[in-house]
Amino acid sequence: MSKADETGQGTPQSPWTLKTPSGQSEFQAYRDEASNPPSLVVVVGKTELRYQLRCLDDLHKMLTSRRDWMELGSADEQKSAKEGTVEEWARSASNPVKGWYGLKKGLRGRFGNYVPPVMERLGLAEVEHNPRNNRMKAL
Repeated sequence: MSKADETGQGTPQSPWTLKTPSGQSEFQAYRDEASNPPSLVVVVGKTELRYQLRCLDDLHKMLTSRRDWMELGSADEQKSAKEGTVEEWARSASNPVKGWYGLKKGLRGRFGNYVPPVMERLGLAEVEHNPRNNRMKAL
């Protein structure tokens, strides 16, 4: 998806309209800096997912230090994340928050599906857009 195809300013009043890496689904996202903790809010249909806003900086730092592509590996919270993926990192006790970036129990997964397009929109990462098995790397 090119930047020209994306809309919004990333605020509650003007959320970004983005597509998942596979291009199959559209969603909206915005920063909620007033929430505690500050959140990245993702709205898919009527479902709202929230991730700690710091995930954008933390993921960018990790990818920058990695200096290579990393598989996204998106999975629901109830399913195990594939080893070595962005999704696994977002749940790991070894990440900067020592666990889940997702804030709503039962909806803490799918980090690898929704956070990478936001990072791409912000110019922090390059994301592949294949039907599946997509990867990302820091810019």
